[in-house]
Amino acid sequence: MKFLVDAQLPARLSHFLNANGHDSLHTLDLPNKNLTKDSEVIQIAAIEKRIVITKDGDFLDSYLINSLPKKLIIVKTGNISNPMLIELSEKHLPLIIQMISRSNLVEINSDQIAERGHL
Repeated sequence: MKFLVDAQLPARLSHFLNANGHDSLHTLDLPNKNLTKDSEVIQIAAIEKRIVITKDGDFLDSYLINSLPKKLIIVKTGNISNPMLIELSEKHLPLIIQMISRSNLVEINSDQIAERGHL
């Protein structure tokens, strides 16, 4: 799968996804790096068929109002450490991949992962 990890999440998450056989970019990989506007992230995700992973509620609002980005993983874990986020991702990656394959919106909390937008 192809992902685009937003600026509010660590580049380490993108590296983790790449190491696990996925194609992942972080906003730091883009020309404007972490200053890339949300609209540009959405445009890149659409052109390259990437799933946006973010903590930014603006992306959730955009998805709910405009169905953009097309596929979204929203991380709602609060302020957890980067190692804890990676550990959570390692533990649940197969489930997350399965859910985002059949849905357009997946929400990750510290205690659950849920599909919110079915195809």
